[in-house]
Amino acid sequence: MAEKAEAEARSASLVEAVLACSGRLEKEGLSGRISRLSCRVEELKDEVCSMVNKRYIEFLPSMQSAKDLESQVEELSGSIDQLKSRIEMEVQHDLNVAIAEFSELKQQLERDTLVLTGLKQLQEFETALKQFNAFLPQKKYVSAACHLNKARRILKTLESRRGFELKILKALRRELTMQTQNIIYLLGQEWQQMAVWKVPQAKEAGSLESAMETELHLCKVLSKEDVVPGPTVASVLQAFAILDELRLKFRHFGQLLLKYILKPLISHPSLQPLPEEHPDAVTLRFRSVGSNLGHPSPVEVFARIKLVLEVLHKYHLGVPLEHCAEEENSSNLVLAEVLGDTIWKDISDCLIRDCLVHSIPNNSSKLGQYIEVIKATEEFEKALKDMRFLKEDATDLLTYARNVNCHFANKKCQDVIVAARNLMTSEIHNTIKVTPDSSVILPKMPEPGAGDQLKVQKVSEALDKQAANLENEKRLSRHTFSFPACRISESVQKLMVLAYQTLQEASASTDQCCIQLFYSVRNIFHLFCDVVPMYHKENLQKLPQLAAIHHNNCMYIAHHLLTLGHQFRGHLMDGIATFVDLVPGFRKLGTECFLAQMRVQKEELLERLSSARDLSSVDDDDNYSAANKAVRQDISAENADRLHMLCQTMVDEGPLVFMPLPEEKQNRPFQEEVPVYVLKWMTFKELMLVLQASLQVIVDRWADGKGPLAAAFSASEVKNLIRALFQNTERRAAALAKIK
Repeated sequence: MAEKAEAEARSASLVEAVLACSGRLEKEGLSGRISRLSCRVEELKDEVCSMVNKRYIEFLPSMQSAKDLESQVEELSGSIDQLKSRIEMEVQHDLNVAIAEFSELKQQLERDTLVLTGLKQLQEFETALKQFNAFLPQKKYVSAACHLNKARRILKTLESRRGFELKILKALRRELTMQTQNIIYLLGQEWQQMAVWKVPQAKEAGSLESAMETELHLCKVLSKEDVVPGPTVASVLQAFAILDELRLKFRHFGQLLLKYILKPLISHPSLQPLPEEHPDAVTLRFRSVGSNLGHPSPVEVFARIKLVLEVLHKYHLGVPLEHCAEEENSSNLVLAEVLGDTIWKDISDCLIRDCLVHSIPNNSSKLGQYIEVIKATEEFEKALKDMRFLKEDATDLLTYARNVNCHFANKKCQDVIVAARNLMTSEIHNTIKVTPDSSVILPKMPEPGAGDQLKVQKVSEALDKQAANLENEKRLSRHTFSFPACRISESVQKLMVLAYQTLQEASASTDQCCIQLFYSVRNIFHLFCDVVPMYHKENLQKLPQLAAIHHNNCMYIAHHLLTLGHQFRGHLMDGIATFVDLVPGFRKLGTECFLAQMRVQKEELLERLSSARDLSSVDDDDNYSAANKAVRQDISAENADRLHMLCQTMVDEGPLVFMPLPEEKQNRPFQEEVPVYVLKWMTFKELMLVLQASLQVIVDRWADGKGPLAAAFSASEVKNLIRALFQNTERRAAALAKIK
């Protein structure tokens, strides 16, 4: 038996020697070690998970166990690194012999390495939160925010890996969210003390009174609490930026700045900013200087806005920033640029809408003076770019200001159309007399082709000699093609003056502006054909005199349209501007209205004459009275007196109906209350007064629409009464003009 055991021992030694030579024994030893390491890694993972559960779920103190785990992780990491290197050497040494076995071992090792990496990240997460909790009470907000951001990135990496328990990650996410909300709240409290607003609650925001009571207090550094120094504005804003909360905070601050400071400065000409500086702080107040009427000039507005932004830049946005080493983009952050990106669109829109628009000249002769506004706009944008409120490629205001010619043309066209429409909707019956000598007075324009006068003169002399014997002794009157004397609406004459003045403006403008103004004048006449017949439709149908005036108006406009383009030849669109195509439309418009009224009058005359008993036996009083009434159809003075007598009888005896009591004296209070029961009683009494009143009395009782006559009748009713009671004289026209 002893010999057999000795033989087996020798055989084992021989096998061992052979295996050692082939490397297989070494591989089996490595496999065993890797297996043990894998077991140890799993044990360590369980211990870490247990520690995290106790820390973030069960909230048990585990400082010493965490340190022990940390040392074990580091020791195990070293062993894995050594083993990894040794395996790689063996695989390279004998790759062709055992590649499958070594690959499996390497994969196992990589899995273990991945788990260990996750454990290291958990350790880094814990360390980052510890540092965060250490810096936060010291009000070192930038450092605290950097470590919180580091923990955020680590957790994001862990969530992207597989193999970690979801319960642990939820606990870490919950802890991170709580700490983030905590620091944002503390930063918000600090920011409220650094930018203190005082705004009136009762007054309307944006009004002058509200702006004068608005205050903004800014400070760079807060006072320290106990032994902890106060934070700087740079540290608070930089911490907001690291936590991606700065734009949200600036958006709210920017809206307050726009609502209570910047927009009122743009809208109110008298409002002036008044900064009061203190050590490391400033208070921004406002006062009203001068008149608040009209619109402020862009130069003044730019100066006020610039002053406010300079104060913000000095005390809040121009201070040096503390940078976070872990943040790649923090070094490029400029606070003024962040605020500018947030509010510049609203500021530029408000400046254009409430300031620059009103600075556009109304006359082309003033366009040359606008260079001052363009220069001020350029300097304003440059100042904002120097303070980093604006990016270098931002040119919204300057682009608008430089495009003044286009804006002038648009504004001029709009003003012309508005003025024309106001004239078209004014009263037609306010008339003036035009004669063949009447003309629209315009400034003298140079004759086109003035340089060719000498050549034309020589040719004309030769033609004059040839035509001397052909000349007719009788010549046409100088008024042959003139507009006949008649009365037209005063508003129509003003409309033609507006057309001539606009074309005169166009002839002195740039090509683009000239084209726009020319077509605006054409639009005036198109608008007349659409607006006047519809707006005055009822009066044109009922009042024959207005229909005749409208006919004259249309013919007057058509007469001017014949030569309007010719008068501006050589000054508008290379001499091709014309209005002749509009003439037939105006002639038709006036003729149709006049003929329609003639047909109505013809029918009324036939109807009235039919009641005049064929004008026979007019020596009879009854027949004469009927014929006279049929021909005149007017309220004569005698009829007015008789109507007044009838009305007076009604006024004297009508109240006697109210006699509920037997005693006459007791009924007088009831009789005085007739207007309460008879709603038209006061209207009836006013009508009675008008029947015998003079024009002046009627105008006085109207009292610009505030008198007793205005309370009883409308303006059109009073005008119709005046036209019926009084002849068409200048005094009647003046009285009608006062009834509005």
